[in-house]
Amino acid sequence: MDVFKTHGAFSWSELMTSAPDQAAEFYGSLFGWKLESMPMPGGASGELYRVAKVAETAVGGLFKTPDGAPMPPQWMTYVTVQDVDATAAKAVELGGKILMPVTDIPTVGRMATVQDPQGAVLNIITYSPRMS
Repeated sequence: MDVFKTHGAFSWSELMTSAPDQAAEFYGSLFGWKLESMPMPGGASGELYRVAKVAETAVGGLFKTPDGAPMPPQWMTYVTVQDVDATAAKAVELGGKILMPVTDIPTVGRMATVQDPQGAVLNIITYSPRMS
């Protein structure tokens, strides 16, 4: 199963943190991850995104919490969907909320952040063909 193409599959996890260098050192040492830095896709100039790899397989990432963001450091999970726009609309129909509207992430895909009726938060994403 290709988690980047399979509707409903958990496909990515990433850490949003106020201290990305320290987090990279901690998780790299804890799990043996190799962390590769790249420019933050669609992000501010100079911001880095660190891709965590096990062997040569990318398994997640971490980045600096955007300035002024009202949330604490946290791990975020992504679920692959065939159509992020339709899935976001369905989440609202089912009583959920959209916390971050559908957004294009250059070279990655389209994503949104939804909250279920009980308050749990999850990211949904349709990957670009180049990613999957």
